[in-house]
Amino acid sequence: MKVFISSLISGMEKERAAAKHAAEVLGHQVVAAEEFGAKASTPQIACLAGIREADVVVLILGPRYGAKQSGGVSATHEEVLEARNRKPILVFVQSGVESEPEQAALVAEIGGWETGLFRDSYDSAEDLGPKVTRALHRFELAHATAPLDPAALRTRASRLFSQVERGYRQGGTSLEFALAVGPETSLLRPAEMESQALLDAMQQHALFGRPPLFNRSIGMRSDFSGEALVLSQGDRHSEAASVQLWPSGDMLIQLPIPPPAGGMGFGLVVEETVLSQLSAAVSYAAWMLARVDPTETLSHVVPAARLLGEHAGAWRTKAEHDASPNSGAIPWRQGEHQEPVFLGQAHQVRAALAMDSQRIVEDLVVLLRRRWKS
Repeated sequence: MKVFISSLISGMEKERAAAKHAAEVLGHQVVAAEEFGAKASTPQIACLAGIREADVVVLILGPRYGAKQSGGVSATHEEVLEARNRKPILVFVQSGVESEPEQAALVAEIGGWETGLFRDSYDSAEDLGPKVTRALHRFELAHATAPLDPAALRTRASRLFSQVERGYRQGGTSLEFALAVGPETSLLRPAEMESQALLDAMQQHALFGRPPLFNRSIGMRSDFSGEALVLSQGDRHSEAASVQLWPSGDMLIQLPIPPPAGGMGFGLVVEETVLSQLSAAVSYAAWMLARVDPTETLSHVVPAARLLGEHAGAWRTKAEHDASPNSGAIPWRQGEHQEPVFLGQAHQVRAALAMDSQRIVEDLVVLLRRRWKS
């Protein structure tokens, strides 16, 4: 396993040496700026390339921020931004020190990504070494599963979507968000799938999570569909919402996309509504994954989304609808818009669900808009 060590170099030589020793004791290959030697590329490019080659990043943060680079942030901050949606990050923050304001802001920024990240504090280089050893060992054990197959993971995500027969007419528009997780494994035992504690937690977070997934004024039902645990509410399509969870950790979330108030009565898809519902689905999926896999056996995800509804009308922003609520074309749908959309790189590091949820949501909404209008 390749381990990239990210930190200031000047003044943190002992900490970097301790982390390097910890990784090498476990038999891992260390990727660090000190090891690059003479390269044709700049140190910045070499470090960022080193992150792309690594399997995991060990981030060590002391009190100093470091000199700003041409991009307006320090070299360590650049490495964090490069790794945040690509690599798992093990974060170690020095305790008992007064950090520079910009370093304190960086620590706070990373603190906002805490779900999906390993984080620990350390007092000194002597204290840091054993903690890095333990963290790398736990990470290695948690990911000692079948090799990741990105193509197979994308195929699994496609198969999570419900089958819709061509010509089937629905009474409104709904969003489906699928999440396939890997490497493929049997994460939950049958007894765990039927656990009342799991069901209670799913119901509570669906109603009271931030943002909430379900309508608190409508009752919920739970059942099994094959191996999947299904939590649902609403009998009419305009109100129907559901969550399906498989033993593998895969999920499918369906939420209604209600039309805007006012207008001529035909269905419209308002972009802000799609974004809001998709944000709720991604947030719930990230929480669910942390609930069923707290030790992070699953390292990667493939998120995908689609819109269903052949009677729906034009795609608009809220401002466009407010400006002209009583006009708009009603396109004839042949089902082509119901194909799911995937990100440019379909498989993402699992932590991206928490660290980069806004980016994932924004990109999927853009792809859904293009598909709907095409």
